[in-house]
Amino acid sequence: MARQDADVVVVGAGLSGLTAAFRLARQGVRLRVVEPAPRPGGVIGSVRRDGALYERGPNSGLDTTPLVNELLAAAGIGGERIDASAEAARRYILRDGVLSALPMSPPALLSTSLFSWKAKLALLREPFVKPAAADAEETVAGFVRRRLGAEFLDYAIEPFVAGIYAGDPEKLSVPAAFPRLFALEQKYGSLIRGQIVGARERRKSAEKAKNAAVSFSFREGMQTLTDALARGLDIDYGVRAAGLRRDADGSFVTECERGADRFELRARSVVLAAPAYEAARIVERLAPDAAAALEAIVYPPVATVASCYRRADVAHPLDGFGFLAPRRESPPILGCLFSSSMFSGRAEPSTVLLTTFVGGVRSAPLALRTEDELAADVSTALRGYLGARQPLWQVVTRWPQAIPQYTLGHLQRVAAVERAEAASPGLRFCANWRGGVSVADCIKSAHASVEALQPFLRQPASTA
Repeated sequence: MARQDADVVVVGAGLSGLTAAFRLARQGVRLRVVEPAPRPGGVIGSVRRDGALYERGPNSGLDTTPLVNELLAAAGIGGERIDASAEAARRYILRDGVLSALPMSPPALLSTSLFSWKAKLALLREPFVKPAAADAEETVAGFVRRRLGAEFLDYAIEPFVAGIYAGDPEKLSVPAAFPRLFALEQKYGSLIRGQIVGARERRKSAEKAKNAAVSFSFREGMQTLTDALARGLDIDYGVRAAGLRRDADGSFVTECERGADRFELRARSVVLAAPAYEAARIVERLAPDAAAALEAIVYPPVATVASCYRRADVAHPLDGFGFLAPRRESPPILGCLFSSSMFSGRAEPSTVLLTTFVGGVRSAPLALRTEDELAADVSTALRGYLGARQPLWQVVTRWPQAIPQYTLGHLQRVAAVERAEAASPGLRFCANWRGGVSVADCIKSAHASVEALQPFLRQPASTA
């Protein structure tokens, strides 16, 4: 076999790529990481301004798997973790122009005015609704209407989906986007029955459902995690992977570009931790079927607006995680996080920090407005919903291709990628278009990719 530049080349230094590279490096694997941006972390970025700490991307993670704390301990940042405040358990939903707390328990559900009595009584029939066929693929909207009714779709699930995926439940696939819901129905015949019985099984496995998991961040924000993972790794910044081929000796050759310069990296293995549209371009010649599948994954635009206010200038108590704005309300925003209520140290005592999301599948054109227009739109919305007067400052961050959509047919697209991996041992795909979009999902997926590579890397290089 020809001389190798590394055992593994990791393409992409976002959370997925950094997690995979960090674990491989701890195993003594010779690594090269290439990243087109000038810094690690991908969409994760924490910024301090005037005593406030805001996030350009994810504001928190969910502690749904033991792998989270294992990774933090290995990276030496377990002591930097902070958990969301107790009041952050309260979530608000906009209905009829008013924010109402989302019920988090059966007694709260009975007493809330957020849902009508007709909708509440309809829940009694849920355990008796026949499950869908095991091989059926249903949209989230169709699934929820069938099991819970239209009102729960409009005022619970649709805004929830917009908050996670910035997506449309009429397009997202239940088994792809919410595999736990699909599994609950298939295994127990009922979501309610499955939540009760399934909770016991999750306790045995140490896994936690997302609705019961603790939200966490770090004293200096989510970038603490990606900075810690990147420390000590050999990362080539400003390098774009232009293509991938496999030579006759079995080597993977990553064709790289740094400005006008062109060079190649040879390795036994490649981990593509890149967005689907980038991965599609890279493997177009090596795995055309996988490339076509990846190209079909849609990423809508999303803008985030960090807004700092004087505490006295916001009428709402901000006693919660934030609020979601259902499509039925025709809002100009997807929702807003009460960032300084969620975590300590996010703003000075006399001020508050709010993070508002705009765009997504529901209202993509709004995310593409100018920064001044976006800031003005958000200010107007927060004035109406929270009684928030003039902000001290606002920062707009725009993501033209933000969150991958797990639409109908997504599992078939992932299957095409899996066939490419089987046909080219040593090639792995690892990003948030596969296995879930949350921070914990990315960590879990990266660990799974590294595990899958182990048998290949243990082979002698001459026979790999």
